[in-house]
Amino acid sequence: MNKMMKEARKVQEQIVQMQEELRQREMVVTSGGGAVTVRVNGKQEILSLKIAPEAVDPDDVEMLEDMVMAAVNEALRLGEETREKTMAALAPGGMGGLL
Repeated sequence: MNKMMKEARKVQEQIVQMQEELRQREMVVTSGGGAVTVRVNGKQEILSLKIAPEAVDPDDVEMLEDMVMAAVNEALRLGEETREKTMAALAPGGMGGLL
């Protein structure tokens, strides 16, 4: 029983360490030739969203919306991919929804 408790504590420490590593890992995605830039971390949190002034056209708001959506979706995809790779390094087959 004591051995199981030690193993559980070890796994818990690894999960905490992995979550911190994911929080610190950053990725940058652009769309519209750099008109929209999104920075996210491995926890899929948006850290910043920048829109170039020349991308703002009151007569074509839909284009800007599409560029923002494309950048955010790609950033979230990269964040998920990073999270999955980090989980796979901790345990074979990942850890399901523990993170």
